[in-house]
Amino acid sequence: MPSFRLRNTTTRYGWIAILLHWLIAVLFIGQFALGLAMVRIASQRTAFELIQWHKSFGFLLLGLVLVRIGWRLGNARPTLPETVASFERRAAPLVHALLYAAQLGVPLSGWALVSVSMLEVPSVPFDLFVMPNLPLVVSDDAETFWSGAHQWLAWAGMALAALHILAALRHRFLLRDSVFQRMIAPSSGDEPRE
Repeated sequence: MPSFRLRNTTTRYGWIAILLHWLIAVLFIGQFALGLAMVRIASQRTAFELIQWHKSFGFLLLGLVLVRIGWRLGNARPTLPETVASFERRAAPLVHALLYAAQLGVPLSGWALVSVSMLEVPSVPFDLFVMPNLPLVVSDDAETFWSGAHQWLAWAGMALAALHILAALRHRFLLRDSVFQRMIAPSSGDEPRE
């Protein structure tokens, strides 16, 4: 019978970590695509609506990343298989830390951008409530700074995501080890179910 393990073990990720990983991955990459599209739309009305969706999904992404970091800190971290090279053992934690930093930095810089915008359009995530602005000074200079920071962090985040994806595909198709598989589904192996 397949395992329905919620928590991580020393060899595999549990369902909560797996679902958070894939949901955040889809949101992070989707937000990048939406961000590129919304600034290229000719219709101001459509662009405005896309920006509102972009802000809503940005706040959702920020919340999920905070939950994921909390979950990671409170759970076992699966160890890498013996077949993983020593340079990868050193590089993996750094790349993961940088990915978390990007996943936090992109939505936080977006929040800062809407907080300092001279347009002062309120953020209403999914039309549910008004998200308060960060306590930052509204100015053209601040808007220019945060706009640049948001774009730079988004591109850096996509570069890190691409590196992460390439490394995962390398493990799946070239090395054929268990690194990729353990983020797909928990095994029903010899560890006790939780």
